[in-house]
Amino acid sequence: MNRSTKLAAGIAAVIVVAGGVYYATQSGNSTNKKFSVAMVTDAPGNIDDHSFSEAAWSGLKAWGKENGVKKGVNGYDYFISKTKADFTPNFNQAVASKFDLVAGIGFDLQAAVEKAAKAHPKTKFALVDAEANSKLKNVQSLMFNSEESSYLTGVAAATKAKELGDTTVGFIGGMKGPVVGRFEYGFRLGVASVDKNIKVDAVYANSYADPAKGQLIANAMMADGVHVINHVSGGTGNGAFTAVKQHDQTLAADSKDKAYMIGVDIDQSAQGKYTSKDGKAANFTLTSSLTNVGRGLQLSANAAKAGKFQGGKVTYYGLKEGGVSVIKKNLDTKTKAAVNKAEKALKDGSIKLKYNNQYAK
Repeated sequence: MNRSTKLAAGIAAVIVVAGGVYYATQSGNSTNKKFSVAMVTDAPGNIDDHSFSEAAWSGLKAWGKENGVKKGVNGYDYFISKTKADFTPNFNQAVASKFDLVAGIGFDLQAAVEKAAKAHPKTKFALVDAEANSKLKNVQSLMFNSEESSYLTGVAAATKAKELGDTTVGFIGGMKGPVVGRFEYGFRLGVASVDKNIKVDAVYANSYADPAKGQLIANAMMADGVHVINHVSGGTGNGAFTAVKQHDQTLAADSKDKAYMIGVDIDQSAQGKYTSKDGKAANFTLTSSLTNVGRGLQLSANAAKAGKFQGGKVTYYGLKEGGVSVIKKNLDTKTKAAVNKAEKALKDGSIKLKYNNQYAK
């Protein structure tokens, strides 16, 4: 891969031409080295993806503020992966830039993280949403009990569906696998806890970056009378939001035909804003299942900085640890009460979830 480096006015920039990867940062003072953290995004990378990368970056920025460091070398930064071919060059660049902890954001980066960890045993790595080989003592795997937050979105979806007289709710997945399977498992149990007769129509797009497919699936669900759709599909879900927005804009704000979306990873309320046919400002995002990737990254970075890095281990973050949660601001009184009751039961152990790769295939 070709690289060209230009130095000017204390700014160092690295451009990887073949992969289209861009990384730029202010040069730091090597004699005043502070603990530093970098993250490598999944592909196609977008730091404002309304999903994992955005959530991780928000957490990393919060970590930087908490620790009094700035964006760049000797602080924190990100490397964008436009394609999977960029994974290894990005990890190599992060190591060359002497970041102390380098995180791979997403299960697709597992092989690249393990390869980098073997090649750079003195650098610490974190792998988000996948379990690295436990023999690699310089890699900590960060996992999230998303079945817990998804259980709560299931409760919200079923409660709203019953209110609307629906017998089916929708679930749009990106690709089959243990990560999305964990969400589907929790969602189905949450729905069943409200009404066992409500069905879950689960459709997979086989992509996390196909908004057109997401729009098509959501339109088909609404045509079948589904009014509540939960997505765990990354950028594909943006198309589902578009479909629901176009549908709801033709209706009065209080119409019983209004459809709702349930977001994932971050609060997707902003994507649910629209103006109804009768000119009222409204929102169709019922709730969002938050995977607080940034929180996990913060905790891992602070532990590593304090000399307590959990290399070779898998750390799970659930409701109790603040690793997952749901957004409640758009829920009506009845739905919020149902969600709060279920959340309390999950936290105190009254409700126990046991995910064993159900719906992963």
